[in-house]
Amino acid sequence: MPDHAPTAKAVFLSYAREDGEAVRRIADALRAFGVEVWFDQNELRGGDAWDGKIKNQIRTCSLCIPVISVATQARGEGYFRREWKIAVERTHDMAAGVPFLLPVVIDETLESDALVPEEFMRVQWTRLTKGVPTSEFVDQVRKQLEGRVIGGGSGSRPISGTKPASALQNKKSGISTWTWGALAAVVVGVVAAVMASRKPAAPATSLPPPVSSSVTLSPSSLVPSPAKPHVADKSIAVLPFTNMSEDKDASGFFSDGMQEDILTNLAFIRELRVVSRTSVMAYRGTTKPMRQIAEELGVTYILEGSVRRVGNKVRVTGQLIHAATDEHVWAQAYDRDITDVFAIQAELSQNIAAALKTVLSPQEKVLIARRPTSVPAAYDLYLQARDIGNRGENTPATRVKQIEALEKAVLLDPSFAQAWGDLADRYAYGHFTNDPGMEVLLARAKAAIDRAVALAPEDPDIIGAQGYYYYYAFRDYARANEYYEKLARLQPNSPIVFNSLALIQRRQGRWAESLANSRRASELDPANLSYLRNLIATLRAGRRWDELLVMQSRLVTLVPDDLGEKGMLAYVPFLATGSTAEGDALLASLPPEQANSPDGILIRRNWAAAKGDYQEAVRLSKLMPYYDGNGVPHWRQASGQAYFLLTLGNRTAAKERLGDFPVELRELLAKEPNNLSYMSGLADMEAMLGHKEEALRLAERYVQIMPESKDALDGSNYATYRASVYDVTGEKEKALAEYARLFRVPCVSGQNVHEMKRDALSTLRGDPRYEALLNDPKNNAPLF
Repeated sequence: MPDHAPTAKAVFLSYAREDGEAVRRIADALRAFGVEVWFDQNELRGGDAWDGKIKNQIRTCSLCIPVISVATQARGEGYFRREWKIAVERTHDMAAGVPFLLPVVIDETLESDALVPEEFMRVQWTRLTKGVPTSEFVDQVRKQLEGRVIGGGSGSRPISGTKPASALQNKKSGISTWTWGALAAVVVGVVAAVMASRKPAAPATSLPPPVSSSVTLSPSSLVPSPAKPHVADKSIAVLPFTNMSEDKDASGFFSDGMQEDILTNLAFIRELRVVSRTSVMAYRGTTKPMRQIAEELGVTYILEGSVRRVGNKVRVTGQLIHAATDEHVWAQAYDRDITDVFAIQAELSQNIAAALKTVLSPQEKVLIARRPTSVPAAYDLYLQARDIGNRGENTPATRVKQIEALEKAVLLDPSFAQAWGDLADRYAYGHFTNDPGMEVLLARAKAAIDRAVALAPEDPDIIGAQGYYYYYAFRDYARANEYYEKLARLQPNSPIVFNSLALIQRRQGRWAESLANSRRASELDPANLSYLRNLIATLRAGRRWDELLVMQSRLVTLVPDDLGEKGMLAYVPFLATGSTAEGDALLASLPPEQANSPDGILIRRNWAAAKGDYQEAVRLSKLMPYYDGNGVPHWRQASGQAYFLLTLGNRTAAKERLGDFPVELRELLAKEPNNLSYMSGLADMEAMLGHKEEALRLAERYVQIMPESKDALDGSNYATYRASVYDVTGEKEKALAEYARLFRVPCVSGQNVHEMKRDALSTLRGDPRYEALLNDPKNNAPLF
């Protein structure tokens, strides 16, 4: 057996620093489909320890991918050439015919002219222009890793399906083109994201209907989810710290804050896979064995800790456990002044890295050693504001509490950059959601972010805050994306970053990239409901029905008592195939007390409307005129019920159901002339009241304010609303043209052929062109 048999099914990427962006695309594509990738993104060399780490990775990986380009051609000397030499030396101990070296060319460099070791010329090369991988490439790398034999080798056998570097790869893969489109775009984009914990969940899809878990959709639309990653050797879950302080109610935020900051530090270490906060919080006070917790979270190591705070003193303990063996790998207690909490966090993180035999890069050491403030009281207020966000709903009231705490923090320490950054976040979000005094909030957001950047322009928290600021203050998604791409390079294992990028890219219309980053966020933080709902909304927009069914099923397992989520699970087969069996089965299974509860009546009513049974929808609406469990305003609920009445031809009853709401909305809109929610709601009411010109004026206005070119997510929603107004008011040609166009546009609340077939109010019913649209399979097929 060779001295350096592979110990991990991992890929090592070796490249020149000029090719960093292209290499990240390759790495992101492989990681999106469950492949572990090793490569140095810092371009910082830390002496013998760092060299030793790189050598060990090359000697223990399963595949080595040297990346060849004009940059490597131009550099006669470079660290990558040392890596190539080590890889070639390893092949001398390998059996013939076993793949190990997989050269990739990312530009027009010719194989015959390449300045590479002779061993590279003995194997098949792959061309990935600009580092954009093909499905064939990713699939074959995965297959090679799955079938990797001990010892590995350079071999003369090419990866099956790859083509020589002298030819472009145009062959179609076995993966459907729309599935591959998602991956390719993921990679072309970049990895990162924005504070999902600070962003609202994705908008809910329409109608919350029913379902049975036995649903099977057509294999033709099947979207393979990323492969479940194997348990990495250097994977860790940091359980909630036990609060040992006497006043537990008043100090709980501090122990939770310590845990979260340690998680953040560990996320800076590229070699570690760290389970996010949301997924581990479910284990607070758990009695489950360590082995079971590790299996559920997919990790090798568990960190337990405790915090005791007395006056100006703090005691923090931590013990690292190898879950499979229950072996205590490392344990230590820290007794310090409260002013040294950041030193404790840094030392604890470094000790964990050392225990896991992880060599920290110089940049990682700097990030872990950060000291955000020297004022303990300011840090307390900062943690309290964060705790409010972690525990409470994202409402105007909770935002006011966060702002109050953060404003006090920066008064105590005007140089506390992270507190200024979080303050800018809260101000900007209030402006985005039209909180009272939104223009004042915008001005305060600018002042706060300017202060934060002046204090710590390169701090990861401030980089993220800038992305958040441009997202919510100006809908400047290009700028927001730039900051989160930068943050992704600093925090490659942060689900917050991936989710944020997903949200940004979705609004840019970069749906496939968004989907890949959303998948990655949910993979890193599998119990995070917000991330999962974001993913579900994107799958709905892309009509990726089979994967949507899988993800909605996962959501139901996380919230098994949520009847609305069960209803949504039942609705997926209806969206995909028009099947009503699953929804009917769910409703039939409800016990009387649940069926007649507010949630039960809501689901029954929505399901009746989806099936076209408007008599039943009206009957149930009379039983429950308003539902206050989801925050939908009464005027919008009345509008939906008036629509049901109109489908039955009862215009008088519909007008009565609207009552004074049209007058109310007109008054509100006069005060806030650019409020899109009021505008779209009033347009629907005016259409139902027969006020055609006013309905059309409002519809054109809201699309003008929020075009798809400005915001692909909201813009496509408003375009869909306008198409409905065209239809209801009898503008048949405009409606038909817009429906045809929108069937090609991803939309979170978009039109669906099976819903439209049951829409009794459409003025296009019976028009052969309209019927052809609804019966064309392409109009319910995946969009990306």
